[in-house]
Parts: sequence; structure tokens; C-alpha cells
Amino acid sequence: MGEPDSLVTEDRAGGRSWCLRRVGMTAEWLLLEDGSEVTIGRGFGVTYQLVSKSCPLMISRNHCVLKQNAEGQWTIMDNKSLNGVWLNRERLEPLRVCSIHKGDHIQLGVPLENKENAEYEYEVTEEDWERMYPCLAPKSDQMMEKNKGLRTKRKFSLDELNSLGAEGPSNSKPKISEVFCEPGQPVQSHGNDEVASQPSECSNPKMTSYEPSKKTTGTHIYLAPPGVVELHHKKQKASNPSASQSSLELFKVTMSRILKLKTQMQEKQVAVLNVKKNQKGNSKNIVTMEQELQDLQSQLCEEQAQQQARVEQLEKTFQEEEQHLQGLEEEQGEDDLKQQLAQALQEHRSLMEELNRSKRNFEAIIQAKNKELEQTKEEKEKVQAQKEEVLNHMNDVLENELQCIICSEYFIEAVTLSCAHSFCSYCISEWMKRKIECPICRKDITSKTHSLVLDNCISKMVDNLSSEVRDRRIILIRERKAKSLS
Repeated sequence: MGEPDSLVTEDRAGGRSWCLRRVGMTAEWLLLEDGSEVTIGRGFGVTYQLVSKSCPLMISRNHCVLKQNAEGQWTIMDNKSLNGVWLNRERLEPLRVCSIHKGDHIQLGVPLENKENAEYEYEVTEEDWERMYPCLAPKSDQMMEKNKGLRTKRKFSLDELNSLGAEGPSNSKPKISEVFCEPGQPVQSHGNDEVASQPSECSNPKMTSYEPSKKTTGTHIYLAPPGVVELHHKKQKASNPSASQSSLELFKVTMSRILKLKTQMQEKQVAVLNVKKNQKGNSKNIVTMEQELQDLQSQLCEEQAQQQARVEQLEKTFQEEEQHLQGLEEEQGEDDLKQQLAQALQEHRSLMEELNRSKRNFEAIIQAKNKELEQTKEEKEKVQAQKEEVLNHMNDVLENELQCIICSEYFIEAVTLSCAHSFCSYCISEWMKRKIECPICRKDITSKTHSLVLDNCISKMVDNLSSEVRDRRIILIRERKAKSLS
């Protein structure tokens, strides 16, 4: 875990701060810094970058925003994320600002299949700075600076080289003079007449100067070109697995040749130092050996220059492949998004098909009910027609068979004569005052009998007739009773 902040200030070290404590973890806490806006997402430019390992698209590029309102209260807003922001187990509406308080539960995204909890769950809390600081997650800009620092070339200045070679006077190595050395140019070192029989090995691959264990005098020691100082760092950078295999093979071969030339040059240096120390060789041998030493140095410089070119080529290849990998990652992200969209579209289609099936079923049920209603309506109409036919038939019977021929009204207190014809009691009485014979058959009236059956039948049938007929019959009965009493 990287450093979450640059420095711990004295005033903050003694206070308390708000943060989002990740549930079940003592790391990756998110600091809510007063007066600042905190953005969370998987994209660049946010305060905290969250990249899910199990589902990369679970967190949107700019998932949510936390900031303080005018009263200093912290709020949270869902920035139209795909999988949502959940506050206390309730999903927030997009772009709606909600206040958060101590102890609130915040969930980013949804749980995956066969998992009860989401990957990113937090609790709003206020903690002491000393306890919170080791658990804080690094911000996005700090991670970018750290990654950028890893890719930056390390370059040693001449002062740094001198500081590497500088040690104490007792058991220390001599300090190399500050001299710029071109390829193939010797550098004269100054010191006493004593020289070492064996040069020390190079402990740092970035330093190609050779330091004898004892002081030397009159000895030509060659320094490598400045570009070789960066060789080890560029080798590490070029050894990235994304570099091509052929370039790596050439790099290894060239390094072995450089090491071999260095060994030969060291042997020549030792031989020259031994000759000068013993003073047994003549000047011609010394010049010859120094010339061979210079040739070796020239070859070494040429090999180093070639190696430098190969390192630059490897760096270029590394950058191209890194860009290609970034493009592949973006394409993979787009493919995953397309796959999720296709899955959502498939689910939408399945839901629409199910809804269509339900609609068809409901339409079939409605059609069946309508058909039943139509059949019921037809049956009802048939019954009504039969009823009207019966009523019409009854009216015909009443008009033709149950009406008095004298008053043309329905029988009122019907009486039957000896000839079997029926009349109203009042009507036949008034008729017999003039003639004692049947108005229909002209037979003599010898007897008359009240017909209760006709009265009851007419009363029941009149009850089913209109109110006008019933009212008229009642009035007529009253009038006849009044006339009979008078």
C-alpha cells in the first residue's frame, strides 16, 4: 500500500477526520478531507480509483461524488452509475444529493452471483488521524506519480559518481578526478608509486570506472561514456516481458561481449601496472601495451554505443507494445461492456416475450368472457322475447275473453248467466232493468252466479300490467260501488 498522503501535518496529527472505512478490512480507507470534493470511480481524474478484480465494470468511470454542503455536512451523489450507489441498503436516485452521517452504510455496486455482500462496502466514521493514517488508500494522482517515477530514467550526475567513489583515508578507495571522458580518451590518475596487483571488481553495474585498492601513479585509467551510466536501468526497463525476444537475445550477446572486453582491459591494465612497477620492461613494450589497452577501450566504447542504440530500440518497442496493450485493455473493456449490454438486451427481449405471452393469454381470456357475455345476452333477449310474447298473449286473452261486452272493461265482480256467458255484475244488473235476456244469445236469464275464479285470475293478471291500467280499474271499482250503494 502506497503512502496515502505526502506528509502528516502537526495540526492534523492531533485531530480527527471523517473517512469511509472499508467493511472487514484495515486498509483501503477513503479520506474525506474538509473543503474538498471526493470523487470515486474506475476512470482517470478521480480522487480514488477503484478497479474491481472480479468484475472490472462493476464500478463506473465516475461512480459517485462526496462533498460538504453549506452547513459542513458531508453528502453523497450517484453520478449516473451503472450498478448504483446504496445508502443504508437503499439505492440512491441518480444525481440526487443525500446527507450521510456517522455509522451510515455505503455500498458501491451490487453483489456478484453466489455472494451475499458487494466488493466495495464502506462505513462512515470519524477516527483519530494516527489510527486512520496507516489504513488510508492512496489517491489516484499519487499512484500515477509513483508509476511515472518507476518509468523515469535514472541519471547519475558526475557529482553522484564522485560521491560513490569518495571514502575515508584509511581503508577507503581513492576519489576519481572530475574529468569528462570521451570514448577512447585516457584519463591520468595521480597518486603514489604503489599500485595494486589486481583491480577491484565493479560492485555497481552503472559505474564502469575501475578503482584499484591502492593508490596509483602515472597509470592511464579509462572511464566509460556517460551513456553507460544508464545502461543497467535501461536494461531493467528493456527486460520487460513485452519486449521482443530477438532484441533480448541481441542484448544478452552484446552484454557478454562488453563483459569480455572489460575483463581483457582489466588484464591489460594489470599487465601495464606490473611492468611499470617492476621497471623491467622497456618503454616500447609499455607503449605497445598501452596501445592495446586503448584499442580495447575503443572497442568497449563502440560496443557500449551499440548497446545504447539497442536499449533505445528496446525502449521504443516497449512503449509501442505498452500502447498496444492499453488498446487491447480498452477493447477488452468495450467487449465486456458490449457483452453486458447484449446480456441486458437478451433479458429485455425475454421479458418482452413473456409480457407478450401474458398479453395473448389475457386477450384469449377476455375474448372467452365476451363470448360468454354475448351468449348470455342472446339468451336474455330470447327470454325477454318469450316473456313479451306471453304478455302479448295474455293481453289478447284479457281483451278477447276476459272483457265485458257491455262496458268493454275487464270483468269487475264477474257473474255467469244460465246461458254460460259472463258479464260484470254491475253491467248485467243495469241491463236487466231494461231486458231480461242475454245480451249475446238473447236467451232468457233464469239465473246468475258469481265467478270467483275469473275475479282472482283477472286480479293477478292486472297486477302484471301497467300502473295506468291498475289505477283505472281501481277508480272504476270505486265508482261502481258508489252507484250500487246509492
